[in-house]
Amino acid sequence: MSTNDPFGFLAGDYRTPERKLKWRHKTFPTSSFYRLMLKEVFAAARAGKRDELSYEQYCQHAIGIFRAMEAVGGRAQITGYDQVPADGWPYVFVANHMSVLETFIFAAIFDTKGKHMFVVKKDLFEYPVFKHVMRAIDPVVVGRENPRDDLTEVLRKGAEKIAAGFSMVIFPQKTRALRFEPSQFNTIGIKLARRSNVPIVPVALKTDFWGQGKRLKDFGGIFPEKTVHFHFGAPISIKGKGQEEHEQIIKFIGEHYSAWENE
Repeated sequence: MSTNDPFGFLAGDYRTPERKLKWRHKTFPTSSFYRLMLKEVFAAARAGKRDELSYEQYCQHAIGIFRAMEAVGGRAQITGYDQVPADGWPYVFVANHMSVLETFIFAAIFDTKGKHMFVVKKDLFEYPVFKHVMRAIDPVVVGRENPRDDLTEVLRKGAEKIAAGFSMVIFPQKTRALRFEPSQFNTIGIKLARRSNVPIVPVALKTDFWGQGKRLKDFGGIFPEKTVHFHFGAPISIKGKGQEEHEQIIKFIGEHYSAWENE
């Protein structure tokens, strides 16, 4: 197994193997996960603050967080990734958005095939510690206050990232949600893929393993009994204005989410 594919994602579908958990991780999954996760985040932030955090190091810390998820009993099922050829990189990936976890899992998966970047909220640049990571990796930033300005920024800087060889990951929902709501799913990913003349890849996911907190949305409970799902669709070429492709993506995500909803 190659060093940039420590989980064997390139070999086909991935499922977390059965393993014996440490007593502490099994008994206290929430505190154990945050301790392991924050260790990676703080290490990345320290490097970022010194302007020493490389893209490759960022991905390695994301892999560390993937390992933390599994260490406390989390189970991942990742399917369909073999439909996304490395020689077709870059793409625009469009997915539903449930928790912070998917950003780290995407980084762990994509490190096997090519570079990627996210569209993120401006608020992340104000988070203590994490802001140093964000500034180091230079994502596309939107304010979510003026949709027209956000669209302009995504199309401008997103196209620049794609031209530089980065795939773009876009969550077209207004905010993270524990349910998939098609009415909240905009066409910004379609517009970017059409402008950049690259295929779009739908990704259905379920990451409520990492719950939402009541006081701090990003720090909810950890639920190892909830399987983490990622399913990649085949790349889609955009024709015309992309309305049919948009409906195809919504159907793809909706059908997979419905199949997982009660797990």
